[in-house]
Amino acid sequence: MKTFMLKKNIARQNWHIFDAKNKILGRFSTKLASILKGKNDITYTPHVDSGNYVIVINSKKIKITGKKLKNKFYYHHTGYSGGIKKISLENMIKNNSELVIYKSVKGMLPKGSLGRVMIKKLKIFSGESHNHEAQKPKKLLT
Repeated sequence: MKTFMLKKNIARQNWHIFDAKNKILGRFSTKLASILKGKNDITYTPHVDSGNYVIVINSKKIKITGKKLKNKFYYHHTGYSGGIKKISLENMIKNNSELVIYKSVKGMLPKGSLGRVMIKKLKIFSGESHNHEAQKPKKLLT
């Protein structure tokens, strides 16, 4: 009996919706990354994008444990000399809460072209509403 290897053209991809309200960021992100990779499916193949689409709502209400709100910083560089910028997690959640979950999940996905394809399937919204009702997303228990 040969080992089953999923082909891209036969991979079925479903839509799932998650509510981030009162969820801990790291634990929630690992669950999202696992579903984006397709590890929750029996036809998981590491080198094929067999993951599902994920919609996250209420990203503003994510829970952060410990002192990370004050002590965790996100850095980026403008490209100019001395152009390093840093923003605290607290300010990041106030200004752009979607980016916090996005960066957390992106760090848990494979690096390279497969990871870039997977992260495009993550749709994050700060409020209750989203614009993907036509895809009929299923609510998974978390």
